[in-house]
Amino acid sequence: MILAFGDIELDTAAGELRRNGVAISVAPQILTLVHLLASNPDRLVTKDELVERVWDARFISDSAISTAVKEARKAVGDDGARQSIIRTVHGRGFRCVAEVRVRKDIPGEHDLAAGDPGGFQGRPSIAVLPFVSLGAETEYAPLADALPAEIISAISRLRWIAVIARGSSFRFRAQTPDPSAIRSALGVRYVLAGLIEVAAKTLFVNVELSETASDRVIWSERFSAPIDGIHEIRSRIVAEIVTALEIRIPMAEASAAEIRPPSNLNAWAEFHLGLRHLYRFNRIDNAAAEARFRKAVEKEPGLARAHAGLSFTAFQSAFMHYGQDDDARNLARSAADKSLELDFLDPFANYCMGRVQWLNGDLEQAIAWMSRSLEVSPNFAQGSYAKALMMMMNGEGAAARALNSNAMALSPLDPLHYAMLANQGNTHLCEGNFAEGAKWIDRAAKAPGTHYLIAMLAGAAHHLAGNDEKARMWTDRVRQRRPDITTEEYFRSFPYAEGLHKSRMWKAFRGLGF
Repeated sequence: MILAFGDIELDTAAGELRRNGVAISVAPQILTLVHLLASNPDRLVTKDELVERVWDARFISDSAISTAVKEARKAVGDDGARQSIIRTVHGRGFRCVAEVRVRKDIPGEHDLAAGDPGGFQGRPSIAVLPFVSLGAETEYAPLADALPAEIISAISRLRWIAVIARGSSFRFRAQTPDPSAIRSALGVRYVLAGLIEVAAKTLFVNVELSETASDRVIWSERFSAPIDGIHEIRSRIVAEIVTALEIRIPMAEASAAEIRPPSNLNAWAEFHLGLRHLYRFNRIDNAAAEARFRKAVEKEPGLARAHAGLSFTAFQSAFMHYGQDDDARNLARSAADKSLELDFLDPFANYCMGRVQWLNGDLEQAIAWMSRSLEVSPNFAQGSYAKALMMMMNGEGAAARALNSNAMALSPLDPLHYAMLANQGNTHLCEGNFAEGAKWIDRAAKAPGTHYLIAMLAGAAHHLAGNDEKARMWTDRVRQRRPDITTEEYFRSFPYAEGLHKSRMWKAFRGLGF
């Protein structure tokens, strides 16, 4: 849908603001603010509603609101003196006083490139449809609306994807939805549909994620729960669905971007192509990811995620000692700062700042930033894992293990799953359960894509567990990949707090000759 006023267009499906057809770079909060006002031109939007809708009901000062409104006015060609588009109603709130025209954004009608299968204008977008209830008893039939409504609410907290409000998406109640028709009506690239049924005192929830341009199903899953316990675990079902979307949609975005000419790639496409290289933990792929994120920043300087991606690659350079660690640390910090400046509610930006503190060896601050990332997005699996890892390094074995278990349950196919396995084992080592710890870390070290520091950890774990043959085997593999690796280098990457766990690990590495 397009909201048009004067020479301004707000493309709700693409998440883009344009003047005379040219995209305007604005921070996500400013885009949300303009959208809120422009979609309610006939009424006053109070300050309380503004805070709830734009800042997720978090505390925000009056001066910060004034600054955001000032930026919104600047973006649409207005100012505080004229107030020809955004008018202040003193002491109460704000109104959009421009004449707003509403029209559908049908792919191919406006600025979409020829052959562009999904309308690569801005963020990915999704419609979550009401689920179909088959044979569900009356008591549970409302879940067909309640679950997708909760999914919409959870997705709306993600900063990288636009989700259609239920008032629009819930108009599509066909038992077999037509993705192409939904694409035409709502302008979205993805649609999530579901089916609920009851059998043998068990409730089943089936979900499918489809691309609207190709009608191709890219992910499906079946959940089940005893009828008596459905209300207790519905939050878990919602969390697992949303986490799956965070993995599957970026994969689909990258696949679509790869077939487009480089000249047609926008910032979001560059960002998703960068993600393809981000988790491979080698020097070449890390450089490729950094190059993609830099292109994304060049094309859209206000894209917070691209700056966070740069921080991630810089962290990885310092963590894996690819080059000058000090330069990498400085870039990791400056890019994380910029990402937070652009969007302080992005969980990925907060996560990257937590990793910066990790590099600095300040576990207390690192844990605080990871906690903030989870406050913003409770289902952020990598945030849970990273906080658990830092808690483990701080000597909090049991608490870290519980949080790490949650991360693995939320995202069993996560690109950092091997690291989650290693951390689970390390929490056992932290408590002196060496045999159990070695089992988990052994699985991690054998996983595809794992790096040499995990293999080094596996050698130490088996050494502590008394498995000398396996300890030697992992030690030999590490030396084949990094013959110069030392105990000191391991602890520069993993800054354990002083204590019994660090002392044990230090002695184990030294015992293996590192």
